[in-house]
Amino acid sequence: MVQDIVDNVPRARHAVVLSADGIPRGATDGLTTQDVRTISAAMAGMQSLSRATAHFAGPSPERRWIQTVIEFQHGWVFLIGAGQGAYLAAAAEPDVDMEQLSFRMNRLVSRLGNNLTAPPRVTAGDAIQAGEDPSLPRDGEGGSLFVLAELDKAVASVPGALHALLLGADGLPRGASAGIGRNLADTISAAMTGIHAYSRATAPFAGGQQDDEWIQTVIEFEHGWVFLIAAGEGAFLAAAAEHGCDIEEFTVRLSDTMPTLTAGPGARGGRAGDA
Repeated sequence: MVQDIVDNVPRARHAVVLSADGIPRGATDGLTTQDVRTISAAMAGMQSLSRATAHFAGPSPERRWIQTVIEFQHGWVFLIGAGQGAYLAAAAEPDVDMEQLSFRMNRLVSRLGNNLTAPPRVTAGDAIQAGEDPSLPRDGEGGSLFVLAELDKAVASVPGALHALLLGADGLPRGASAGIGRNLADTISAAMTGIHAYSRATAPFAGGQQDDEWIQTVIEFEHGWVFLIAAGEGAFLAAAAEHGCDIEEFTVRLSDTMPTLTAGPGARGGRAGDA
């Protein structure tokens, strides 16, 4: 059944089914045992960290994770749920029909039904999804983070855009749009650093090499979007938006700010409230 994705979607490369704790449950032909173990471990970490960023996309009674998509110059990696405690990862070439691939992935999940359901596990991500967690940092808590005017303008220019945060090559926050407190910035930076590492680890699964160029990782929730994009010189941008936001436009606006962010003083530091 897993092979159905590769056999019926042109440009699809591979598919792997895994449990939440990274144990492989099935895979398509053409992958070695080590390949399957590696991608299963990376995808397990990815889904856990993806869920942990739900609060960055805004408060909501229902913050269900839907999918995570990783884009490289040489291809794509997709991750969706496949029953309780199970996940389906697929890789494809850059020009794959994404709508057709999504249809086949969701069809496979429906066909698999409860066959892949793993025993329920309580994770931090699950607790976050269940409702507002008072232990989570909120916007503005923990002191101010210096505001980068370019990021603030990009957020303000796109309806539904919520936040943007610049991270250095070391994964530490370098500045943000207005309203992000130090505690929230530190929490999201830690999660995004892990997501960045897991994203790059999936490059061979998409048909490239470990050091091939990663472009972005997009996480979709029922209530919004969280995405991470390369910003040059080892830096990257984390951003969040409501579900109805035009994230393509938001990404373009953020990309337009990158030359200034990575070359100017703002990339190295600043003062709270600078505009």
